[in-house]
Amino acid sequence: MKLHSHTPPPSALIFFFTTALLLLCPTESSQPPYSCDSSPPSTSSYPFCKTTLPIYKRVRDLVSRLTFDEKISQLVNSAPPIPRLGIPSYEWWSEALHGVADVGKGIKLYPTINNATSFPQVILTAASFNDHLWYRIGQVIGTEARAVYNAGQATGMTFWAPNINIFRDPRWGRGQETPGEDPTVAGRYAVSYVRGVQGYSFFGGKHKLGAGGRLQASACCKHFTAYDLDNWNNVTRFRFDARVTQQDLADTYHPPFQKCVQEGQASGIMCAYNRVNGVPSCADYNLLTKVARGQWDFHGYITSDCDAVSIIHDMQGYAKKPEDAVADVLKAGMDVNCGSYLKDHIKSAVEQKKLNVSKIDRALHNLFSVRMRLGLFDGNPLKQPYGTIGPDQVCSKVHQALALEAARDGIVLLKNSGRLLPLPKAKAISLAVIGPLANASEALLGNYHGPPCKSVTPLEALEDYAKDIISHPGCDSVQCPQAAFDEAVGTAKEADYLVLIVGLDQSQEREGHDRLHLELPGKQQQLITSVAKVAKKPVVLVILSGGPVDISFAKFDKKVGSILWAGYPGEAGGIALAEIIFGDHNPGGRLPMAWYTQDYVKMPMTDMRIRPHPKTGYLGRTYRFYAGRKLFDFGYGLSYSNYVHEFASAESQNKLYLNESSISPTAKSSDSGRYQLVQDLGEEFCEKKKLPVRVGVQNHGEMAGKHPVLLFVGEKNPKNGRPMKQLVGFQSVILNAGERAEVEFVLSPCEHLSHPNEQGLMVVEEGSYFLGVGDVEYPLDIIV
Repeated sequence: MKLHSHTPPPSALIFFFTTALLLLCPTESSQPPYSCDSSPPSTSSYPFCKTTLPIYKRVRDLVSRLTFDEKISQLVNSAPPIPRLGIPSYEWWSEALHGVADVGKGIKLYPTINNATSFPQVILTAASFNDHLWYRIGQVIGTEARAVYNAGQATGMTFWAPNINIFRDPRWGRGQETPGEDPTVAGRYAVSYVRGVQGYSFFGGKHKLGAGGRLQASACCKHFTAYDLDNWNNVTRFRFDARVTQQDLADTYHPPFQKCVQEGQASGIMCAYNRVNGVPSCADYNLLTKVARGQWDFHGYITSDCDAVSIIHDMQGYAKKPEDAVADVLKAGMDVNCGSYLKDHIKSAVEQKKLNVSKIDRALHNLFSVRMRLGLFDGNPLKQPYGTIGPDQVCSKVHQALALEAARDGIVLLKNSGRLLPLPKAKAISLAVIGPLANASEALLGNYHGPPCKSVTPLEALEDYAKDIISHPGCDSVQCPQAAFDEAVGTAKEADYLVLIVGLDQSQEREGHDRLHLELPGKQQQLITSVAKVAKKPVVLVILSGGPVDISFAKFDKKVGSILWAGYPGEAGGIALAEIIFGDHNPGGRLPMAWYTQDYVKMPMTDMRIRPHPKTGYLGRTYRFYAGRKLFDFGYGLSYSNYVHEFASAESQNKLYLNESSISPTAKSSDSGRYQLVQDLGEEFCEKKKLPVRVGVQNHGEMAGKHPVLLFVGEKNPKNGRPMKQLVGFQSVILNAGERAEVEFVLSPCEHLSHPNEQGLMVVEEGSYFLGVGDVEYPLDIIV
């Protein structure tokens, strides 16, 4: 390239050597890394530094200036600096699953900022069924991320979250990272989180800035697609070939990603380790280019999971040679490799004519576009939008209060016999707190967390309520191979009330480790029953876990009066638990996935089918289809108040006609009945057929409470792969004692009353359906 062959003037040489020294030898300076410094005169001559130009023109200019070797160097997560152009190194890998974390390589929580707000693990946050809460959490994460960058402690602003895979099997070690088993919830969570992190408004609209919009931070939807197995029964995610039907892709695995891209306007996607129907996700042209970029109009970068490119050749044997693997992923539409495989093998792939340089240029265009949208090529970022966000905004009182609110609103009351909870606040009562997690701090945080702003264990928080408090771990660890029954029983006998805090931690469920059963580990169950037997009153049982636990024994044990599920509740989780136990907060969380019994594990984790197959005894997956026993259903959760629901517009129509217009297409017929293809109905017709559904809800209790209202649609006898019921929508309302309110949902027949056929095409079938909220149902007939 002639651009690189001319002799630079002396001033440019000084700039080059000074910049090279700074870029290659980063210090603990508080100055954030950026390109296009306005002080050297040579910088202003580069068109890629001119903020008045559209980003695509700036990127085109930048890419045209790179040598072949420089181009290759930028296609890995740890992209080195390009000193001659004043471009610093960039780290694509940073994590912010439920708070800014120093797990990836792009964030260092020292020396100025040492902590970050640690929210509940996502599965518990999802239990609030409050998308505005999810959005505010995203806002805090984006703000704190920018503060860390402004303090000079970040070399990247691309965060590989949210994890929006469906929690298909309760044994999955990473299910804790997801919003649960429902595609609607996962999609709504994705949109809210992404808009918050990236600096968009809650409602999107004119503030949804699209492909060219400035980013506060960059969010990445992962893991695309059908990834929900890590390491089960000697089957690992690296070798697993997920066999998925078009029907299940259409209404379960893909909808969260489609929402994340189209409504959330996410700037990143991560392709998964596993193969889907024989093709590695990162080498799937149909998935990455046709679906994500083509059908969903995705504008952003696509990264591999870490070392997901190397396994395409080394472990899966899909590619015959390393050069074939790197050619396959770049042709498929992937842009950056977490790992070094692209850097190591691209040059030989081009030399062997397996790969055209144009694919490299396309990837670079996507990568530098995102870096420019982050404002990293606009000169000093402290003088740009978001430049005033400082260390004082990390772990602020407002942010810590939001972490407490999220924990309060997520915790689910599963049982409360005889209204045992809340416990009396009289200081005179004596309280025993027993269990291996009673004084836990690390376990409250789940995985992918950084150092929290503060740490208060459940025991420490309970000490603020009960003056006379005694405790005993019962077991040395969550594994509980041996329980100190005698000592724990002795402790239990001494107190007026007993709280047991047990469950799981990262030794039981985590990335790279799926569970083999659904029961409590070791001798935890024996510990519970032993101390409950001798307690003066029925006991309070607290379960910490990401995935469901089969606690059938406790559900039906009269000596276990109350059960709370607290997920992994984050830095403020101990306080939230104590507030709920003693009635300073009215629990309102609802389960974001059903809790299944131990029988569930008879199904192999490797069977990806969502729909049941009665002839072979296969029971299906998720609350929408599972035909077996459930311990607690999806959306289940009690409160200290009693909420009564009603469909407020009883005079509303209970028949929906899709054949009354002259523009209605002729209905089609199959063995299961008459139906319409949604694509034949058209957007205009579908829009006209939307109808409002008003639901009244009244608090019949004595305490004010925050109450999620969940609206379902279902069928009594579903056929042809239709779900038993599925979520239409949800809204959270705050009601004082005795107060009544109405919430309105918009029912879209084309969206909420449709399901995919075996080809993956959405259809609306004639039949009798029902709308359900709480224990109230409303009949609805569809005529096509």
